[in-house]
Amino acid sequence: MINTRLAQTVRGLVIGTIVALAPAPAFAQSHAPAGRPAGQPMPVLRDGARDFDFEFGAWTAHISRRLRPLTGSTDWVDYDGVSTVRKVWDGNANLGELNVSGPGGQIQGLSLRLYDPASRQWKISWANARDGAITPAMIGGFDASGRGEFYNQDVLGDRQIFVRFIFSPMVGKSFRIEQSFSGDAGKTWEVNWISDFTRTG
Repeated sequence: MINTRLAQTVRGLVIGTIVALAPAPAFAQSHAPAGRPAGQPMPVLRDGARDFDFEFGAWTAHISRRLRPLTGSTDWVDYDGVSTVRKVWDGNANLGELNVSGPGGQIQGLSLRLYDPASRQWKISWANARDGAITPAMIGGFDASGRGEFYNQDVLGDRQIFVRFIFSPMVGKSFRIEQSFSGDAGKTWEVNWISDFTRTG
């Protein structure tokens, strides 16, 4: 399962906020909250600072994108191209460049991933060359198996939605990212973007 910090983040989204959490001490203090005896160890948060190291390098990319998400549409378009990820700040940040094209046109995108050592979570933002805008940061992390979950809030048209990224663990030289939207406060999710990456360098 994803660590306790991520679970708290998801709960925060469901009530309409992303909770910014301070680093947890190794042991509870004498003024421990009710229900947890003083001196009981706090949950150990996993250090995920190196969780994106697997992605550094060059990849082929195949993208499937659902047209008109959250409308009942079952129409998809496909894109093919390349992705390159490089580390910044000795790996505590990284930049991913995506350049794909297909029947739906061309997508040139940039992912910025920043690690917060206090919360031990990553923040992921996306920018598209088409409009130069950057999205609100998705917040989350990876578990020990290499599966990652990231969440945020956004707007689709005039509708408030939740957004979820799931990174699948590496299988051989490949991995997948799925993006889903929820229009009902996280009760149900609809996949609208599937990215398959295979290492080339």
